[in-house]
Amino acid sequence: MDTDKFINRSTSYASFPLAGNHYGKRLRASSESSRTDRSDLSQSHTYELLSKLFISISVLIFMMSCTQTPPADKGKTYKIGYMICNSEQETLQRFKPFTAYLSKKLGVRFEAVALDTSDFTKHVDELDFTHTNSLLYVIMNRNNGVDILAAEKSGSLGARVKGLIIASKKSGIKSVQELKGKTMIFGPSLGPTSFMAQLDILMKNGVDPENDLAYYSIPAGSFKHEKVIYGVLFGKYDAGAAPLLDYERMIADGRIDPADFTVLAEGEPIPYCNFAVTQKIPDDFAKKFKEVLLNIKKDDTVELDGEVIKVLERAHIDGYEDVKDADFDGIRDMAKRTNMPPYQRY
Repeated sequence: MDTDKFINRSTSYASFPLAGNHYGKRLRASSESSRTDRSDLSQSHTYELLSKLFISISVLIFMMSCTQTPPADKGKTYKIGYMICNSEQETLQRFKPFTAYLSKKLGVRFEAVALDTSDFTKHVDELDFTHTNSLLYVIMNRNNGVDILAAEKSGSLGARVKGLIIASKKSGIKSVQELKGKTMIFGPSLGPTSFMAQLDILMKNGVDPENDLAYYSIPAGSFKHEKVIYGVLFGKYDAGAAPLLDYERMIADGRIDPADFTVLAEGEPIPYCNFAVTQKIPDDFAKKFKEVLLNIKKDDTVELDGEVIKVLERAHIDGYEDVKDADFDGIRDMAKRTNMPPYQRY
């Protein structure tokens, strides 16, 4: 029976004059029966809604438990791998205070680990965060799933850098094409602005380093970028591959005079050194780490070994800038053109 129609008919019958007691009793019984049915239906409907609500809440709690990322483990020591730029001692001197600052801001323990450029990718799976140049980031992003967080700002280009090919003014060399038959010194082979960018420039200008240069060299030991610039200045090499940032710093420190050099070519601007995160770190913790980087101020300090240190000043950094993985596509293209990792063909 259609319950709604039954209720409506009961209501319409009650509006007519009653013909007798027997009919009235039947009508009242019918009305009472209707109210009982309605009550039963209402209770049944309420139970059904509560059951559905309970099931929905249970499913929601289950889904949240599956997707929610765990918080940082305050009892763990997180390792930050710092690529050695000039020397292990210099790198740790720059970044130990920075690491202590991160520990202070995030409430967990961090350990600074200095790693050579050529060894970095061998140890990336032992790390939680990385601090490297842009080429190493591209390699680790492709091979290890490392994700970018922020890029450093330093020098005239901020969060960008570029490579230079320089020659001594005394050499009389004025163009890249004139380097055929000459000698050249490069920086570290995994340096995007001390090797790869200059190799790209040479190839674009029809100079094959293997066949067209008299010979080329990469200095051993520490402070390679400075050795490149001094090697050109003192005439040991006809030309050199130097990062703009190191060239600018040596000028600012009064160690070299730009009048003694000819800049033969400049590479395209690319992202500078950067922080990235490995896959083992929860998203919410990586986000907090990034927020600390982006919000650090010039005068922020940390106390380390009884000394109050300005964090950015000690690290030779002006600050950090938000960058995306797509900002490194130019480096990927350059690596492909120059047969560099992670795209080397042979």
